[in-house]
Amino acid sequence: MPHYICADESKLRQILVNLIGNAIKFTQRGSVTLCVICDRHNPDPISLCFRVEDTGCGIAASDFDRLFEPFVQTEAGQQAQEGTGLGLPISDRFVKLMGGRLTVNSTLGEGSIFTFAIQTRAAILNSLPIPQPIRQVVGLAPEQPPYRILIAEDKLENRRLLMELLTPVGFEVREAANGQAAIDLCQSWSPDLIWMDLRMPIMNGFEATQRIKAAEKSAPAIIALTGSAFEEDRLTALSLGFDDFVRKPIQTAQIFEKMAEHLGVCYIYADEIENRFGDALSNLTNASPSTLLTVADLEEMPIDWINQLHQAALRINAKQILKLIEQIPEPHDHLIAALTQLAEHFCFEEIITLTQQHGGMAPPSNHS
Repeated sequence: MPHYICADESKLRQILVNLIGNAIKFTQRGSVTLCVICDRHNPDPISLCFRVEDTGCGIAASDFDRLFEPFVQTEAGQQAQEGTGLGLPISDRFVKLMGGRLTVNSTLGEGSIFTFAIQTRAAILNSLPIPQPIRQVVGLAPEQPPYRILIAEDKLENRRLLMELLTPVGFEVREAANGQAAIDLCQSWSPDLIWMDLRMPIMNGFEATQRIKAAEKSAPAIIALTGSAFEEDRLTALSLGFDDFVRKPIQTAQIFEKMAEHLGVCYIYADEIENRFGDALSNLTNASPSTLLTVADLEEMPIDWINQLHQAALRINAKQILKLIEQIPEPHDHLIAALTQLAEHFCFEEIITLTQQHGGMAPPSNHS
């Protein structure tokens, strides 16, 4: 396979996301396989054949004729009660725009194979931009205001993905399943930034954004989230009041970069902690989380500090844990590095257990 090709990146990504997403959705057991074959007989242009194969429920023969019609769902799609019926028609259209043809071979109850080929050429290596290293965000820098982030997205799994990405870092995060719920939370909670899906039931992201921008004197920054690869959707979103536009599938670095751009957020990065406590962290690299610390390691810290650490772990508040780590005197590098390791790997239960085992700790408050 060529390492780099000249092609329409957004369309190719959207086709593969749609096909692989469908395969995963309708495959309860077995496997989903992506295979790419390169025809080297004709070096220019190169023919790339993509095949997405699954062992899922398959497609009924009665659904074949209308499989690529917009807003039409197969029998399996109707039973799953997911999607809009646009994934395959969009994929089919994009494949045609790229000079190929999307075909399907499926047996009901056994699985499906979607295949398409595109003509492309290898990219000249010396013309490619040098990729920047991706820095892992582990927390918010000290002395910043609390940032409230609202996730407006109808799909639960997408909301959970962003919640699990943003909450451990230290953001205050709430979620809404439709545009109307997002408007209600804007009025009662005043978020600083909203990640807004464009296609949602009850009220879509376009209308919700227009209403929020019109009603709020100091409206939050609103960034569109969409699976669409159409440039006109981006232009429409920006013209209706969105501050920015991000395509799915989301890239972790891009999410943090956009919030820094629109809110001025400053982060703590993993490499900064590693540079400061490199020797201690290197000794912990192969250690399991449960063996990083013992109760004796906490003996040098005040009872009040241990209680605060316990409460922060109960609240899954990585930001507060990192602030508490900053209070540890420098001679205790092992404690600093080990707690940082636990926080980076979201090992809050281990921290809770450790602080509970400390004999001098005050009884924890009740939590539901």
